[in-house]
Amino acid sequence: MSFVPQWFKSSYSATNGNCVEVAGLPGKRVAVRDTKNREGGVLEFSFEDWQTLLNTIKAAG
Repeated sequence: MSFVPQWFKSSYSATNGNCVEVAGLPGKRVAVRDTKNREGGVLEFSFEDWQTLLNTIKAAG
């Protein structure tokens, strides 16, 4: 049986359709994709790098 990610829309996504989806992956990894282009590729981050990215974005906002 292969792993199937459970995608969810980010709570920080805009209501105008400019959204990203996030999924937890095995090995403490996080995947991110564009909601409007789900087949267009996925960015993968370690959990630690994902937290650093989110903290950096929050601090800049």
